[in-house]
Order: sequence, then C-alpha cells, then structure tokens
Amino acid sequence: MAKLERRDKTNYYLDLAETVSQRCTCLRRHFGAVIVKDDEVISTGYVGAPRGRANCSDLGYCQREAMKIPRGERYELCRSVHAEANAIISASRREMLGATLYLVGREVSTGKYVENATCCSMCKRMVINAGIAQVIIRDDETRYRVISVSDWVTDDESLQGVLGY
Repeated sequence: MAKLERRDKTNYYLDLAETVSQRCTCLRRHFGAVIVKDDEVISTGYVGAPRGRANCSDLGYCQREAMKIPRGERYELCRSVHAEANAIISASRREMLGATLYLVGREVSTGKYVENATCCSMCKRMVINAGIAQVIIRDDETRYRVISVSDWVTDDESLQGVLGY
C-alpha cells in the first residue's frame, strides 16, 4: 500500500483561509483569515462590507479603485471590513490569547497571491490587542512567512517619522 502524503498542518490552515477568501465581496483583493489555537479553528473572516450594507460586488465598483488610491493607503475610504478584523470580531479574546492567525490574499484581476501581503496598520493593532501570538501569511501554494506579533509591538510603525524614527 502506498503511503498517503498529508498536507503539512500550516498549509492545511492556509488552505482553509484561502477557501474562506472565496466568500469575499471586494473587487480588488480576496483575503481570508483563520484563527487557530491548540489545533482548533476559533474563527474565520473574509473581506466584505459591514452587515446590512451593500458590498462592492453588489454595487459594481470600488471607491478606492475609482479614486486610483494605491494599495496600503486611505483604508478609511474602503467599504469593507478586512478579513483579520472579521475573524477577530467573531471570537472572544480569551480564545485568541496565544493563537495563530493564518492569512491568504489573492489579486482578483490575476488570481495570483498578493505579493508581500501583510496586515494593514489598523489590523495589526487589532491582532496585537486580541492577544494573537503569530501571523502566518501565504506567499505561494506552499511557501509562507511566520510573523511574531511581538515584533509588531516593538516595531511601532505609527511612530515612523515621529521623534526621530
């Protein structure tokens, strides 16, 4: 009998996040997030407008795209709640303490994985406050980056350009 090849656990959870991303309603990028603690899925989240509001996919346009706003800027103009935020909203802090957040993003226009994907500054703050210990972000079908959330605490990007940083 041939030995069964099992998907490694990290890519298994990243695959789950990628499946979750298929619910996204954003016209630019599809992100999915899965929070896991002690090998148990705590919650999931994908990009979409707040409950009850029209999604960009329903409206047929993206406000940030129409204004030609580059990636990583002016998120306050976005209709959507990010995948990480939606996953955090759906879990209790007690469950998230020491957990891992798995994150996968794909470009809608090409289907390719988002290059150098990371959490935006607001989502980083939520991840820190949720007590999540690490974030794992997919780079391609099998490769990923592991980020210690404590690095985000130490490397406070909100201070860049302030106080000599």
